[in-house]
Amino acid sequence: MSSRRFQELRVYQLAERLADDIWKIVDEWQSLPKDTVGKQIIRAADSIGANIAEGVGRGSYQDNRRFVKIARGSLYVDALRAASRRVTQHWLRRAYSRNLLTGEQVDELKLIINDLAPQLNSYLKSIGNTPDD
Repeated sequence: MSSRRFQELRVYQLAERLADDIWKIVDEWQSLPKDTVGKQIIRAADSIGANIAEGVGRGSYQDNRRFVKIARGSLYVDALRAASRRVTQHWLRRAYSRNLLTGEQVDELKLIINDLAPQLNSYLKSIGNTPDD
């Protein structure tokens, strides 16, 4: 596998940016929204980068691919609560409909998400089906 550090991956940097931007927004909310919607969005966003890092740290291409698929799913599904199929974008929609997010914040987050989703797919393809070293 590549010895490239996960911090150098553009896809990881985008995931980190999304998670940090969401954290900053949620940090400004009052306690009820922060404890309900906020925690769900933060968990979902944080799990994207965490799974990319975990995959890079694994010793095989198959493991890396598996964790990138989990990261890709985390963009849409909160991996910590996969059984309930809670969707990151669902929580963002809920936050917006409850006037917790402004239209401008939603637009900024959408830009990152719209860049991150294809980056995850491209990264997954770049790992390929190459046999382990």
